[in-house]
Amino acid sequence: MKDQYDVIDTIVLSEKATILTEQSNKYVFRVNRKANKIQIKRAIEQIFKKKVLGVNTANYDGKKKRERRADFGRAVHWKKAIVTLAAGEKIDII
Repeated sequence: MKDQYDVIDTIVLSEKATILTEQSNKYVFRVNRKANKIQIKRAIEQIFKKKVLGVNTANYDGKKKRERRADFGRAVHWKKAIVTLAAGEKIDII
């Protein structure tokens, strides 16, 4: 990746992600599918200036659309990263 802003797409603000943030200081991001854990860690540290302890990733297939028709398609495949920050570190979302 050329730039750290190419690695991180968005932060995920779901109910499960909020619970992870409150209970175990983990933040959920939607990232580039080609990014690896080292690139994600460096991008978070450079953008937010926080110490990252670990990164877990998961690949998701896009949902099928119009499945029972001849012109079916898919939503875009995507990748999720769960980033664990050091104790005392916090990312201000808003």
